[in-house]
Amino acid sequence: MRHAAPRSARTQAEPEAQDGRRPVGDDGETSGRGPVRWQQLPYFLVLVGTVAALVTIGLGAHHLRSGTLVLAGVLLAAAVARLVLPDRRLGLLSSRRRWFDVLIFAAFGIGLLFAGLAIPAPG
Repeated sequence: MRHAAPRSARTQAEPEAQDGRRPVGDDGETSGRGPVRWQQLPYFLVLVGTVAALVTIGLGAHHLRSGTLVLAGVLLAAAVARLVLPDRRLGLLSSRRRWFDVLIFAAFGIGLLFAGLAIPAPG
C-alpha cells in the first residue's frame, strides 16, 4: 500500500514505539497532546452543572427560578472558561471559533439570567 505523504513526513507526524504504541511521558501526557485524563474536565463540569440545574427545575414550580439561575450561571461560567482556557484544555467545549462560542454561551447565559430574575418568587 502506498501513502501520499513521503516517509519522512509520516515519521515526523507521530512517533511510535517498536510495539506500535505512542510514547507516554512521566506526567501522563502523550506526545504533545496534553494530559489525557484532564482534557475533558471543563466540559464535564458544565455538563454536571446543567444536569443539576435541570434536576432542580424538574423538582417543581417552586424551584423553577433557582434552577434557571443555576443554568444561567453554568452557561456564563462556560463562556468564561472558553475565553480564558487554551483550546487543548477545553475538550468538547471548543466546537467553533473562540469568540463565536463565547458569544453564544454568554447570550444564552444572560438571557436565562434575565428570565430567571423575571420569574416571580413563589409565595
